[in-house]
Amino acid sequence: MKRLIWLLPIILAACVSNGGSSRRIREPVMQQQVVGETRTKAKSRVELGSAYYQDRQFGVALEEARKAVALDGGYAPAHNLLALIYMELGQKASAQESFERALQLAPGDPDISNNYGWFLCQNGEERKSLAYFQMALSDPLYSTPSTALVNAAICSSKLKDDKSAEDYLLRALRNEPDNIRALYQLSDLYFRTGRYADARQRISEYHGRVEPTAESTWLALRIARGLGNRRDEAAFMGALRRNFPNSAEFQKLQQGQFQ
Repeated sequence: MKRLIWLLPIILAACVSNGGSSRRIREPVMQQQVVGETRTKAKSRVELGSAYYQDRQFGVALEEARKAVALDGGYAPAHNLLALIYMELGQKASAQESFERALQLAPGDPDISNNYGWFLCQNGEERKSLAYFQMALSDPLYSTPSTALVNAAICSSKLKDDKSAEDYLLRALRNEPDNIRALYQLSDLYFRTGRYADARQRISEYHGRVEPTAESTWLALRIARGLGNRRDEAAFMGALRRNFPNSAEFQKLQQGQFQ
């Protein structure tokens, strides 16, 4: 299930005590207070661009991100936003450059690390991506660890490491029981590995929280088929036919492509 990556901007140094010694902790960007007129304007551009990005208006989002960089080239969230937009537009080289610049300005920032890890995972560098998800997860101030956990699970599955993928997803659900991405991915993993009863439980939990999609209905149908539950299989077939007649999943049903 495709989801736009959650954006959070850049860093504020803070001191904490640890056994009598202190160390510097960098807070994720959106937790910081910006100082100065120029950075405040750049932050406003990033926030506006992020809203357009979430609305998939990538052209306008790109314009706002570029304006933010022009205002303040040292503001990491602007480069992070640029990278995400370039990623959506399929401009891999530009996305790579912008991610690297963002991380240069904000080393170890968990949100940027997660986003860069996802970029790597989508571009054939799954193993390398895991290091960036771990970097994000190691930050005690990271506000959305479930995002990195689910991303790490998806990338582990691409590496055929189903055990690690399951561990990541269960951690995500312990951290956030209503995380629908984790529920769907766990159901899909259990289906692929033949654990049909577990898969049915997770897809039922998923459908208890959100409206079924063509993708989730298709998964539920195949789970029912794996369990030999012809009544549920027929019910999901009917739902797919009624609600998603133009979907790729309905085309697969018509062609008998159940795997």
